[in-house]
Amino acid sequence: MTEKQVTGGRVAMITGASAGIGRALAVKLARDGWQVAVCARREEALRAIAEEFPELADHLHPFPLDVTDVAESKAVFMAVEADLGEVDTLILNAGDYDPMTLDEFDPDLFRRLAEVNYLGAVNGIGAALGPMRERGRGQILVTASLSAYRGLPQAAPYGASKAAVLNMAESLRPALEGTGVSLRVINPGFVKTRLTEKNRFHMPQLLTPEAAAEYIHQEIDDGGFEIVFPKRFGYTLKFMRLLPYRLYFWLTRRMVQS
Repeated sequence: MTEKQVTGGRVAMITGASAGIGRALAVKLARDGWQVAVCARREEALRAIAEEFPELADHLHPFPLDVTDVAESKAVFMAVEADLGEVDTLILNAGDYDPMTLDEFDPDLFRRLAEVNYLGAVNGIGAALGPMRERGRGQILVTASLSAYRGLPQAAPYGASKAAVLNMAESLRPALEGTGVSLRVINPGFVKTRLTEKNRFHMPQLLTPEAAAEYIHQEIDDGGFEIVFPKRFGYTLKFMRLLPYRLYFWLTRRMVQS
């Protein structure tokens, strides 16, 4: 954790910041002058970000965090606020993924992904909600996925965990109206990371982490509930939510057979 008090500028806390979207977004916000607490389990990976961008070293602050640990989530959030100041924007981006075929059905995989993707977000919200409500301001963005819209082949453990994130955010958003705290959701499509490298199928409109971070950056202060990208692929999957099951399963069977 940081060893000095840092004041001035907006403060963001990003989980899952050692790679992928989280890392790219941290760098982008730091370039804008934000103080950014970068959080992930591996401290050396967090420190490597500041080493790669020495001009941003005063804006990127490593805070090791296991998002599956409730007590640690609260303690690290408090440490960030003590060191950097009031967290303006909390981005709960930690995620895990493995595809799963029917022959590979594994309850432990469901459990592992739910612990990180869903309960990790729950723990982050639980850590920030009290302080943000008390002061009457702040925003929390949780990363779900376009796969949260409907069940997709080989994505049952991942999609279910992300659907839970989306459902939770939809449930909590109305209750937060009037509190000054905004709960929002980020629904990305396919982004080129070490996780999506596990896929053995064509990923439409595959984005770089930097391109994904730019989508978030553009809408980070607009207050809308959902940041969805890429737009064309996102609206295609939104349309698929409207299909009757008979037609939807006809389409997804073709995916399984291809």
